[in-house]
Amino acid sequence: MIAGIIANPASGKDIRRLVAHATVFDNQEKVNLIRRILLGLQAAGVQRVWFMPDYFGFYERALEVFRGENQLTMETKLLPMHWKGNQEDSRLAAAQMVEMGVGCLVTLGGDGTNRVVAKGAGEVPIMPVSTGTNNVFSVMVEGTIAGLAAGLVATGAVEEEFSLIRTKKLIIYINGQAVDIALIDAVVLAEQFVGSRAIWDIGKIRQIVATCGESFHIGIAAIVGALHPINKREAKGINLIIADSESGEQTLDSTQGSSIQVKAAVGPGLIRSVPVRSYELMSPGQKVVVNHVPCVIAVDGEREILVGPEDRAEVELVQTGPFVVDVQSTLNRAAQKGLFINR
Repeated sequence: MIAGIIANPASGKDIRRLVAHATVFDNQEKVNLIRRILLGLQAAGVQRVWFMPDYFGFYERALEVFRGENQLTMETKLLPMHWKGNQEDSRLAAAQMVEMGVGCLVTLGGDGTNRVVAKGAGEVPIMPVSTGTNNVFSVMVEGTIAGLAAGLVATGAVEEEFSLIRTKKLIIYINGQAVDIALIDAVVLAEQFVGSRAIWDIGKIRQIVATCGESFHIGIAAIVGALHPINKREAKGINLIIADSESGEQTLDSTQGSSIQVKAAVGPGLIRSVPVRSYELMSPGQKVVVNHVPCVIAVDGEREILVGPEDRAEVELVQTGPFVVDVQSTLNRAAQKGLFINR
């Protein structure tokens, strides 16, 4: 009956705050959110919570209010790990928490944070609470409710078939070697250096490979959602080839013979028309070739992978992504079982 909390102090503060109209999710609000998550976990019967250490000190700040008669009845501990203040901390923390027997990992961050956590989480479920930008994998949910749902999963009170979703992921290969993953999308950019990690110049996009995207999403997934919606549960993905609008490249779909200009909310307050030259649906296990080299590949919104002019890059869709807590289904099942009734 153990849970883990991995909070990213850097989420919600990237360059998109300058080029769009996104709000800043400050760390003090994350502290308040963590407090509510802790109370939800405790109410669900969790006995111990591990915290990832970080440069802001979420652990110490969150526990300041739990003193005297307000003290938590469950145990809270700081993970004994060497940390560097970068995204690798999240992967290492997740892996170490798995070894310590956590039943659920609660993350505070965006899609990029969860991508890194997923590398270390293995088969342990993630409760991804959104505090980042353009999120699709992580969800906007009240902290108390997130804590309750995560606690019901961590304690095993609700069966997996009612509480968990097995998500998809993308595996990125360079010259036949797997180098990274993405949970939502891998975006090919006509650039030769990483620069700012966040994607903000839509005109640089040449290809999008995605696991999902719906009409109510924001960011790159919104382009998918506006063209051919795919939800997280469907056993398929999509590969979009984007035209170079600056060069006047023709934007024709090879199967329909018509021009495609997709209007999508690519960022908070940013609605753009994106020229899609062609697209194809993908099946699990299918690989597609990156059609523009040299390039930079951004995974889940962050530039990560440099591809040289002589490299061959491919992206594979697989159905072995991390397990994610289905908040609504989990709580509904708990209610059906009478878990919220004091007898």
